[in-house]
Amino acid sequence: MTRREESNRYDGEILSGSERTSEKVYYFGMQEGIRLKEMLNSACQCSLVSRVVIFGGTHGNEMSGVALAKHWLKEPSELQRKTFVAEPCLANPLAVEKCVRYVDSDLNRCFSEEILRSPESESDPYEFIRARELYQKYGSGSCLYDFIFDLHNTTSHMGATLLRCSADDIMSLHLANYLQSSSGSQSMPCYNYLIDIPKKDNVYLQNIGKHSLCLELGPQPQGVTRADVLSRMRELVNCGLDFIDLFNQGKEFPSFETDIYRVLSRVDYPRDSDGEISAIVHSGLQDKDYVPLKPGHPIFTTMNGEDLLYDGETVVYPTFINEAAYYEKKVAFISTEKVHLKVPALKLETGAEHNGTLQ
Repeated sequence: MTRREESNRYDGEILSGSERTSEKVYYFGMQEGIRLKEMLNSACQCSLVSRVVIFGGTHGNEMSGVALAKHWLKEPSELQRKTFVAEPCLANPLAVEKCVRYVDSDLNRCFSEEILRSPESESDPYEFIRARELYQKYGSGSCLYDFIFDLHNTTSHMGATLLRCSADDIMSLHLANYLQSSSGSQSMPCYNYLIDIPKKDNVYLQNIGKHSLCLELGPQPQGVTRADVLSRMRELVNCGLDFIDLFNQGKEFPSFETDIYRVLSRVDYPRDSDGEISAIVHSGLQDKDYVPLKPGHPIFTTMNGEDLLYDGETVVYPTFINEAAYYEKKVAFISTEKVHLKVPALKLETGAEHNGTLQ
């Protein structure tokens, strides 16, 4: 496969020429190309959000979420709202103890149906066992939680990325919009990010909740806690809890339009015949997450000083550029397209208004 083909991959398939566009307009919940403006005239209804969990330490060396989860486990009063109390959870305590991303297997890739439903074995990786424990407590049957926050850091220049794995989760989409409009920051702006995965193929922790949002903040080195990044994450979590509280009290959120960055492909480093990396991220691309990448611009440079150019046919938006944790996954950056989305209003389903007191 040529690099041009690789740069136009999406979910394992080569995109057709008609699909190679850098910006598109979609209506929430509709198939591509369908234009039903009347859907914006009525609000989508969602049920009361009464059970909320905040995961930190899904990766044991991403320290903002680790520090916040540990703090909230000791002092949870900050997570109390009029209509609910959010529950903090240290997702991967053994990895946190060792200050490593994971012990045996990446926990945030262990929530597939196959792993969760397979019988336990003495040879199972630690994270397989932990994933089943978390699923049983927060995602199974009557234990299903209404909303999951999953707190992460990245070494890439991703600002405050609001990552969702389902295009159909209108609750998380409205919450992300609320964060963007209510919690602005020049130094660490919010970006709406979508990995559109069918639920049956979703292997991420946030898959186990009814609604979910992953906060991915950076840059921050692994194993390091930066005060500015931690403060920004804390602000976003509290703002998100405020949104849920307002929703539970019956506030209707109007329709809106927004730009999201939807994943197209994962781009590997150039490699030699032995599979070793033969070129590194170009200085012109480094720290340019969410900046448009145009055909012909350099993306890699070899040790001999040769520039390797992006030979795709459209503008794309690179993300997670040179992420330290993705070297083992053979990912130099993730290519996205910028999509303009029109989203209907959101309101509490009829008869579900909260009485304003904790239950």
